[in-house]
Amino acid sequence: MRRLVVFALALLLDLLLGEPPEPAHPTVWAGRAAQALEPLGRRLAPRSQLLFGGAVALVLPIAAALAGRRALRGAARPGWAGLLAEAGLFKSTFAVRALLGEALALRRLLEEGDLQGARQRARALVGRDTSRLGVAELVSAGLESLAENSTDAFIAPWLYYVVAGTEGALAYRVINTLDAMWGYHGEYEHLGKAAARLDDLANLLPARLSTLLLALASGKPRPALATALAHHSRTESPNAGWTMSALAGALGVELEKAGHYRLGKAWRPLTPPLLREGATLVARTAALGAALVALLLVVEARLWRR
Repeated sequence: MRRLVVFALALLLDLLLGEPPEPAHPTVWAGRAAQALEPLGRRLAPRSQLLFGGAVALVLPIAAALAGRRALRGAARPGWAGLLAEAGLFKSTFAVRALLGEALALRRLLEEGDLQGARQRARALVGRDTSRLGVAELVSAGLESLAENSTDAFIAPWLYYVVAGTEGALAYRVINTLDAMWGYHGEYEHLGKAAARLDDLANLLPARLSTLLLALASGKPRPALATALAHHSRTESPNAGWTMSALAGALGVELEKAGHYRLGKAWRPLTPPLLREGATLVARTAALGAALVALLLVVEARLWRR
């Protein structure tokens, strides 16, 4: 039952303390490594960039997993000290509190009438120009971020913890970070292609599980799932459209990225209070996900007697 205790402690650390300091955060490590390697890749021809980007996308997650294993061995202690050390490392791979906090902060700025501050806040949440977005568009951006990141921020790392322990969660976090930095068209078309494809693959199952959990958490599984099935393919990402469409269906709203996609049907206008509703729904999704992970870990412990 050790892994269940570690999971529970890590979740408690997240809810009480939030994000760890930068020196202890794998996202920061991966980001700095990618920044250091990027100039080397940019000097290469397009075909060589593909190969270089592929090598980085494979090597960095493996290196993170191996480093995590070494750290766990070095921090191994009897009793609660060892459990807390592992929980702290695992916690660094997911972020429930931070995700919800960003959406609620955006809501507060919008309700205070600070449109410029809200645009600045939204810039960190979505991959688009937010400098001219209005209130409804900013609410949509916040809801899209909540939905998509329910997979990235907690469901996926939790699943990889079940499958491959803290090392697996660390590897996933590095894959996701590389995609966030390099997984774009244009200047990263060749360098970031492998990172983007690997992230798509890593999120294939977690995104669909997140969709199901979100639909169940909403109390309105039928419209949530119907919208997800009908509209998930409207996004370029093979994964993001699932959770975003499910949330749109559950809340009865239309989420839009101008010129790219529209998800859901606009039964309700996009107003700032919806960000609290969305955050509450994602919090319930996290609770269901945590319960499922706990159940899987109990079953594993009984099967393997540990």
